Amino acid sequence: MTSAARGDHSRTLQSLFRRRRIATLLQLRSALGVSSRTTILGALRSAGYLSSYSHAGKYYTLDTIPKFDERGLWRHGKVCFSKHGTLRKTLVVLVTESKAGYLHEELEDVVGLRVYDTLRSLFEQDEIGRLRIEVAYLYVAADPTRASIQLSQREAMRAAQQAVSERSDEPVAGTSPALELTRVIDVLVAVIHAPKDDAYSIAARLRTGGLVVTDEQVEAVFERYRLGVKKTASSPSRRSRH
Repeated sequence: MTSAARGDHSRTLQSLFRRRRIATLLQLRSALGVSSRTTILGALRSAGYLSSYSHAGKYYTLDTIPKFDERGLWRHGKVCFSKHGTLRKTLVVLVTESKAGYLHEELEDVVGLRVYDTLRSLFEQDEIGRLRIEVAYLYVAADPTRASIQLSQREAMRAAQQAVSERSDEPVAGTSPALELTRVIDVLVAVIHAPKDDAYSIAARLRTGGLVVTDEQVEAVFERYRLGVKKTASSPSRRSRH
């Protein structure tokens, strides 16, 4: 392509996007008067562009047009763009940089799309971490240190929203006292490091690290947050073996 042609394409793109803000490949072909996808993408690259993370990336805009929000997202109608690029890259950045992680529903509200399958794929490829909190997953950074900070923030948020005193926090006669919040977080972080370990292995791991916890206390955290795998008839709980 000659320099003159590139200049013509650049001016055409600027004019088109001033009017439309976003455009599909078909609309760009019509405006530029070319049929080659390679030529169109070359013109977009020269001008600086973004493709949408929604609608299978079929919409384009110039990178000077979006007014991104604090999360780096911009919507034009129902079409969504991110300064981070694809949906996968956007989710990794959002989860990693969040103060208290994200629940699945929270992320869907933020990005405006269904994201369950993408989150599961990112977790399976170790690009983000996750932990079951009661009946939902909390998505956190892949880095354990960052994840522990996010868990601390999430627990602080949850504690602030709950009643000052909960029945589940009151010690039952004849049992170990409930763990304080910081120790609950220690248990949750240990599960991130060893997600296949059961409550008793986690308790032993924490005691080896110098923390004073009982098997019953850690098991109570597992029950509260529905951690670990379900026990089968062939693998009774440790309590039943006493």
